[in-house]
Amino acid sequence: MANETAIQEIEKMLAQVLAEEPEYFAVSVRIKPTNNIKVFVDGDNGITIEKCVRFNRKLYKLIEEAGLYPEGEFSLELSSPGVDEPLKLYRQYVKNIGRFVEVTFQDETRKEGKLLTVTEADILLEHTEGKGKKAVTTSLVIPFNNIKSTIVQIKF
Repeated sequence: MANETAIQEIEKMLAQVLAEEPEYFAVSVRIKPTNNIKVFVDGDNGITIEKCVRFNRKLYKLIEEAGLYPEGEFSLELSSPGVDEPLKLYRQYVKNIGRFVEVTFQDETRKEGKLLTVTEADILLEHTEGKGKKAVTTSLVIPFNNIKSTIVQIKF
């Protein structure tokens, strides 16, 4: 079975698994050459390891029952996206309002700042240039179609 077809089937099964709990959502499904299926799921208020385990068991059973891999030769990893994974969905942006992010634009330039608001079309980033008394803070509206990727920055 072609990976693209398998991914679509698994996405449908995942939608079934998540349908009972609408605060959780699929972020992405990838399949590595060894039939290692990697599924990223997130929640509007985060997701616990216990939830990941429960979703993994349900999804594994559905994949098995559908016979996508007749010899049972597949593995399934279901987790939340790691901090190094770029934000992909509107819901992930909303969930991260108030956090510092690094936005990479389509032209590969970058801006770092605090994510203030998110609309269907764009984000509002509070960006500070310079240090101390010379620091200038500006608000920058960034349309989604100008964004190549956005990664949450962990500040200590």
